[in-house]
Parts: sequence; C-alpha cells; structure tokens
Amino acid sequence: MKTRISITLAVALVLACAVPGWCASDGASGFTTLKGLAGQWEGKSGIITWKLVSGGSAMMEEMPHESMVSMYHIDDNRLLMTHYCAAQNQPRMAAEVSADGKTITFSFIDGTNLTGAHKAHMHNMVLTIVDQNHITEKWTFLADGKEQTETFQMTRKQ
Repeated sequence: MKTRISITLAVALVLACAVPGWCASDGASGFTTLKGLAGQWEGKSGIITWKLVSGGSAMMEEMPHESMVSMYHIDDNRLLMTHYCAAQNQPRMAAEVSADGKTITFSFIDGTNLTGAHKAHMHNMVLTIVDQNHITEKWTFLADGKEQTETFQMTRKQ
C-alpha cells in the first residue's frame, strides 16, 4: 500500500512540474537568468555593470555606490551571492527562484567580518526582472535588529 501511494505521489509531482509555473526553478535556471543581465544598467545611483567572469562560472555586479561588488555563482544546484559591502563585511546569500523565473530572492546564510562595528550587514536582496530592459533590486540592511530597505529601479543602457 505504501509503495502504491509513493508512486502515485511521485507521478503527481512530475505531472505538476510539467505545468509552467507550478514548481520553483532551480539554481541553474536562476544563474541563466542572471547571465541575461550582462551589460550596463542605469538607475538613480548611477551605472551598474553586470559581467560574466571566471570562464562563465560567475556573474559580477559592480555598483558605483562606494564601489560595492556582488558575485553570483552556482554551488551544486544552489545559486549563491557574496556581497562585498561598503560596511566592510561580506554577507553570503542563497537564492530562491520564483516559479516564473522573474523574481530571485537572496536570503542571508552567513558571512565574514560580521563582528563588532561590522555586525550590521545586507541581509536580503530581491531581484525582479520586469522585462528585458527593466529590473528592480530591493536590498534589506540589518542593523541592531532593525531592517532598512532601499529599492533600485534600473533600465538597460542602450
């Protein structure tokens, strides 16, 4: 009886995932989405550059604000980001990709230099692909248990 139920559930899951939007995308598909951002994007904080680096194994996002850099890469089937912050620490975040692939939510997992004066850190970032030429990034900074958010709207530079 247990085997029959397990097989039925497995078949149901396979069929559900065959319907677009019913199952969350994996890290590899999220990384493919990020590759599509290569180039320059313009927003209120200036020009942000996305560049495929390290033989295609990482995406680098360079932000003009205090020369911050975020690096994105795959670890097994997880999409990870390390944010090299002006707060002089390096939070790491793991991604969860929405079923439609248009929203990637990065959530804090750990980091370096997160003690003393550098304990405050970027804790979350939500990247939304509005369309081919428009994206938003909503960054959440955590300090003393309080969250501060800032949203950046960007347009692909032609």
